Amino acid sequence: MRNRNIQVLLRLNKTEHQKLNKSVKKSGLSQEAYLRQLIDGCTPRESPPADYFTFMRELRAVGNNLNQIAQKANALGVIDAAHYDEAVDEYRKLVREITAAVILPEKR
Repeated sequence: MRNRNIQVLLRLNKTEHQKLNKSVKKSGLSQEAYLRQLIDGCTPRESPPADYFTFMRELRAVGNNLNQIAQKANALGVIDAAHYDEAVDEYRKLVREITAAVILPEKR
């Protein structure tokens, strides 16, 4: 069963409809998702450039490689675990901040 079973009829004039469609297209969301974000008090962001996704994929690959190196170094007993954990926390924080700045909707 659907969570959202209440339908709302909204009438727009031509200019409003064009503005809505333009904003929805920029965001890359469906009209429904775009309007829900507005109702939730968020301003939907424009869809990020394709380079963003490539960059994030490469950044996550670096994180995975670091994790593999750390596991091997830890098994051999040649790693400063506290220093490594601090660096990984910094890396994860950076990924979250980039995602929040580019992807997540902005609260109004």
